[in-house]
Amino acid sequence: MTNPFFAPSPLPYGLPPFNEITDEHYRPAFLRGFAEQLAEIDAILSVTDAPTVDNLLVPLEKSGQLLDRVASVFYNKASADSSDFTNQLEEELAPLMAAHHDAIVLNPELYDRVAQLHDGRANQADDAETRYLIERYFAEFTIAGAALDVAGREQLKEYNKQLSTLTTRFEKNLLADTNDLAVIVEDIAELDGLAPGEISAAAEAASERGLVGKHLITLVLPTGHPYLSQLTNRRLRERIMTASRSRGIRGGEHDNREPVIEITRLRSERAELLGYRSHAAWVTADETARTPEAVADMLGRLAPAAARNARAEQADLQELAGHPIAAWDWAFYSEKVRSARYDVDTAAMRPFFEAERVLHDGVFFAATQLYGVSFTERHDLHCYHPDVRAFEVRDEDGSEVGLYLYDLYTRDSKRGGAWMNPLISQNRLLGHPTVVVNNLNVPKPAAGEPTLLSYDEVNTLFHEFGHALHGLFAQVTYPKFSGTNVFRDFVEFPSQVNEMWMLWPEVLANYAVHYETGEPMPQHLVDKLHASEQFNEGFATSEYLAAAMLDQAWHAIPAGTLVPDVAEFEASALAAAGLDNPAIPPRYASTYFAHTFSGGYDAGYYSYIWSEVLDADTVDWFRQNGGLTRENGDRFRSRLLGVGGSKDPLEAFRDFRGRDARIEPLLKRRGLG
Repeated sequence: MTNPFFAPSPLPYGLPPFNEITDEHYRPAFLRGFAEQLAEIDAILSVTDAPTVDNLLVPLEKSGQLLDRVASVFYNKASADSSDFTNQLEEELAPLMAAHHDAIVLNPELYDRVAQLHDGRANQADDAETRYLIERYFAEFTIAGAALDVAGREQLKEYNKQLSTLTTRFEKNLLADTNDLAVIVEDIAELDGLAPGEISAAAEAASERGLVGKHLITLVLPTGHPYLSQLTNRRLRERIMTASRSRGIRGGEHDNREPVIEITRLRSERAELLGYRSHAAWVTADETARTPEAVADMLGRLAPAAARNARAEQADLQELAGHPIAAWDWAFYSEKVRSARYDVDTAAMRPFFEAERVLHDGVFFAATQLYGVSFTERHDLHCYHPDVRAFEVRDEDGSEVGLYLYDLYTRDSKRGGAWMNPLISQNRLLGHPTVVVNNLNVPKPAAGEPTLLSYDEVNTLFHEFGHALHGLFAQVTYPKFSGTNVFRDFVEFPSQVNEMWMLWPEVLANYAVHYETGEPMPQHLVDKLHASEQFNEGFATSEYLAAAMLDQAWHAIPAGTLVPDVAEFEASALAAAGLDNPAIPPRYASTYFAHTFSGGYDAGYYSYIWSEVLDADTVDWFRQNGGLTRENGDRFRSRLLGVGGSKDPLEAFRDFRGRDARIEPLLKRRGLG
């Protein structure tokens, strides 16, 4: 069999040959990839000379190329276009991937050589990136448990194996239950309040499932749903919210309560084995936060003010509604209050947010103005799904930057949320270019109808494109530092900064035009939008903090502590945080909290607001220094985006900003000062 993974792709930018890849290619490529990298590790360990960068770290960085090729393609497919085959193979691979990773990072001989190199690092590297590479290898191996004795390493491998299986099971349960709980609407009259394009998308979703003549509202990843702000039918709003909050708690094969308890138990026991009092302590030890106490201090500083503001907002909503506000009422009545107080109707903005214009004349335009890059669609390149589009990115001088893949629409085979994946990550050592993917979950209207985005969907696109720029612009020597390979509580910073351009006057004026008339969004509407920026921030901050503190609570559990009931644990954690308002459920509840139980943000969901401190301070800098200029873009690109993970992220921030970040801009932004 000719397997397209067995050699680097000959296509532009090394784009995987998706039109040649079939299901039968994945398993053999993974198995050969495992074997090849372990053989490469054996070759590294056969060297008897004293360890050096050239005989240890360089071959380590070069190892596993086949495995990287197949894994990047497969795991993107498993997230964005899954099938029964990918689900089965992912479950099969989970323990194998964990065991393979452990065979490398827990190898005592390899760790001994890394430690020797680290001890003599002053004489081993002439440049800062290589010195940092030595530091990171030693830190990562040590924190991973490489210094444990034989029995400890074997126990650790068993924990990692079980956790890989459980987190994969959690993700598959969530996708299946999310699809099962999509809300079927029999009477189109119940959809009053939705725009024609949204009704068309619901009809299309129903048609794809064979529900002819009906409408289907598919669930999004967070607790809330965009349609809750528009639907006038309170009973339908309640059905959507109830379905959303029912994910993973209905019993049966897709129930996620047992995996949540088992995952947190195993993580706490693993942390104890590694010498940490909790999983949160283990995770933050290798993040910029360093300790759970630092995280708790920040979240605790914000929570009381957020809850207080939310209660005031709730009183306003109840006065308008004339009845107690339930969770499914908040978005609907907050839009009415926003409209009454600020004359802002975000639903009325949809005609000004046609997806193609947002992409080309908004997202791409801002990047061109800031960084001088251009975007050209490559219709000749095949992607992994017919809806996915490829854009070539070039610098102002015509030199290649990379490929940007854009996957806009939701489908049953795609997990919820929005994200960026690298398919190929730039590094000079291997001569690799860059290919990144942005995934969103926008309902697809019927053929011939425009895709009109909500205000939040536009914001999400700008956010995810910030991740893409981070991946595209990083220029590093070593694969370990490619793209967004930075500390988890720093990775959201560049993407959050990119959100600022959504409403920047030059950018907004360039893309926010009515899709039928071509009229620009009225300036008075823009002014009112700015005037209402702090509106509903009590709710937004509270629902986020509730999830972040819930994540911290699960991962502060000491080893040996029994958690008999998920719902009781949640209620207790939210009450302790002062965020137990039934009208404001957490942005994610435990059984559908993919970030923390399957997505790599375990004990790290605080990262968004931690990064927002840097983001808000950076936005202030841009405003003080002329905004959307090439000079500002070049500074941000060269000193922050361009360094990838090749230096300490807070050092990179100081290099850009000239000082450490201050929290005051964040407090002002969220109305918490």
